[in-house]
Amino acid sequence: MKQHQNPAQDKTGLQKQLSPMHVWAIAFGCIIGWGSFINPGKKFLPNSGVAGTAIAMVLGALVMIIIAYSYSYMVPKYPKAGGEFTFTKMNFGKKAAYLCGWFLVAAYLTNVPMNSTAIGLIVDGLDGAANILKFGFHYTIAGFDVYMGEMLFAMCILILFGIFNIRGVKVAGVVQTILAALLGISVVTLTIAALVSSKTSWSHVFPLWGFDKNAAIAAAQAGTYTSVESYAHSGTMAIIGSVLATFAIAPWAFVGFDTIPQAAEEFKFSHKKVSFIMIVAILFGCFVYTANNTIAAAALENWPDLIVNSEGTPWLLLAAAERLLGTFGKVLVGVAVSCAVLSGIMGFYMASSRLMFSMSRDGYLPEFFGKIDPKHGTPKNAMLFCILISLWGPILGREALGWFVDMSAIGASIGYGFTCLAAWKCLNRDHDGTRSLKVLAITGVIFSVIFMVLQLIPIPGLSGVHFGKESYIMLIIWIAIGLAFYLKQRKRFD
Repeated sequence: MKQHQNPAQDKTGLQKQLSPMHVWAIAFGCIIGWGSFINPGKKFLPNSGVAGTAIAMVLGALVMIIIAYSYSYMVPKYPKAGGEFTFTKMNFGKKAAYLCGWFLVAAYLTNVPMNSTAIGLIVDGLDGAANILKFGFHYTIAGFDVYMGEMLFAMCILILFGIFNIRGVKVAGVVQTILAALLGISVVTLTIAALVSSKTSWSHVFPLWGFDKNAAIAAAQAGTYTSVESYAHSGTMAIIGSVLATFAIAPWAFVGFDTIPQAAEEFKFSHKKVSFIMIVAILFGCFVYTANNTIAAAALENWPDLIVNSEGTPWLLLAAAERLLGTFGKVLVGVAVSCAVLSGIMGFYMASSRLMFSMSRDGYLPEFFGKIDPKHGTPKNAMLFCILISLWGPILGREALGWFVDMSAIGASIGYGFTCLAAWKCLNRDHDGTRSLKVLAITGVIFSVIFMVLQLIPIPGLSGVHFGKESYIMLIIWIAIGLAFYLKQRKRFD
């Protein structure tokens, strides 16, 4: 007697339960993480100012949309978990696929523990001087104090959301959709408040292109700092540099829309909708980054002084929201950043586990990672590994993990480049696309290379664009580990 296969599940065991809204929420939740709320005071405003950041984010979004068209072309051709890894394997062979997959693991998995370390900052920002999580033993790594209370709380969150992922993709999708909706509503509400409030002013946003943060801080420590005007970026090269400083990290800022192909086997809708979902997620992400940065400056007349005189990284958006709406503003930002952090953890857990599942299925990783939970139809072992690795994040602390997360931009750029190159190859081979799509594909390759050059190679006159020393060291270590694994498993790549 012929057995009928469950239509909600393919032969791999991954269940098809994701709706278009679930997939959009996964992408948007991954794009917007802790960085969009903390970086106005840490990177965006000092490096690029309001104007430089806005231009960089719009340009970054346009480039990501160009790249997204290659993804939307490739997903229907190869609707399998693994995304960029699968595209590369089918078009350029196993060795190239391993290179792509190895760096994508860095791009996705490092974002999980990094988001978890932001949980302590959220609580600190909301509870004022109470410091309710700063209890128990503590130690310092790279100048960052790690407390037992913050560590345990972050670990509990990591385990909880890992369980959500293990219990089924539908559960994860529903939770992700709720978090993404709350995130969007909170940012829109704050934006409306800023637009109608008399406390915001365009006169507050200067210097438009940012300023030399290191020189200003050094002057403040020497007692010679008076105002930010003398350190403001001016001149053509300085302004170009201020834009490129943020544009260079666009792959990190927008990493998340590319997690969509990782769950391609679990879509319960037509793959033709992928391009629309990706573009909407990218546009929403661009809005949140730009709005958060602009609000932080427009509502705070003395934001440069806050950056220069702060002992750490000032949470400017929280201060701006409190000035605009009082306690409700703080709560609003708390809800938004909490949803951003939790949705980032959820989404990158899903992307990382699906990528490892795909690499295991094809023999790049041990068979252990390719096992499917018979009850929930999820790659349980891969998820457990992701949870285990992520639990080291709260132990290492925020600053040390920042070195690893800088590699996320490189990993994403490599994934983008291989995807666009694979799309260009398929378009020429199969003759099933338009000339404009070919142009978009090769343009995506060019921009992917530009991103890697900006990130890795110091360019005279463009300070603040490329990696710091610690990030270079972490990149070399990651390459060495990948090379060691490749040499051990090289027979599988022949």
